Amino acid sequence: MTRRYATLAWTAAACTYLLIVLGAVVRITGSGMGCGDHWPLCNGHLFPPLDDIGTVIEWSHRLVAALVSALVVGLAACAWWGSRFPGLSPGVSRVPRAPVVALGLLVLQVALGAITVKLELPPWTVILHLGTAMLLLATLLVAASPHPLSPSPFGRGGTHGLLLALAFVTVLFGALTANLGAAAACTGFPLCNGEVWPSAGGLAQVQWIHRLLAYTLAGFVIWSAVRSKRRWAWGVAALVALQVAVGAATVLLGLPPGLQAAHLAVGAAVWAGVVLTGLR
Repeated sequence: MTRRYATLAWTAAACTYLLIVLGAVVRITGSGMGCGDHWPLCNGHLFPPLDDIGTVIEWSHRLVAALVSALVVGLAACAWWGSRFPGLSPGVSRVPRAPVVALGLLVLQVALGAITVKLELPPWTVILHLGTAMLLLATLLVAASPHPLSPSPFGRGGTHGLLLALAFVTVLFGALTANLGAAAACTGFPLCNGEVWPSAGGLAQVQWIHRLLAYTLAGFVIWSAVRSKRRWAWGVAALVALQVAVGAATVLLGLPPGLQAAHLAVGAAVWAGVVLTGLR
């Protein structure tokens, strides 16, 4: 793998992570319609007047999305160049699939972003938008990894696949909880309204399922770290513990916006850590 290719892949992954966090800020601040229902323009302008904080936040999110798009297209072009001229880009031809998959996910992500704006932020499109962003982040990390087939400290084959699936579903249920307005339906921690199974209705049950998934993920990761005794596994375990702590503080302190954003930021870091650990 050439240094230029690896640098481009890591940069694209880092910017995608930033884009995910900015997307959370957009949702938390209610800035999703900061550019109106215009897309790709913002309030009918290519460079809108930034006299409203909602417009500033949404426009910043779109600018980072444009940067991610350019980086992913550039990565795919670099991989194609390496496969056509392997003598000029040694090693790139061995990992051509990840950039192509990333390019396909980017197209889907852009389409979902446009649909989300045009339909004025229905929860299902917001959740799909986040899920696709997480898959794009994972694919870019695969592209950046010099050893994409290394054994995972969390176990081989099905064990690590189960962990990936659990982490992904936990993230999606977190998005579902936030976008359905279920975040306030469960008070207290670790139980929901002091109950093992909430009786407060569907929204409380959605948040409780998210918590159960998070508890299961935490137990799985810690058990795997103890078994493997590897540094990367313990790093992910620390991130999961931090995520549970931030989630608890968010609920107990009445859902402050800063902690909500931190909760998603650490959650995305957990997802990236699980992916990277499998690649190490």
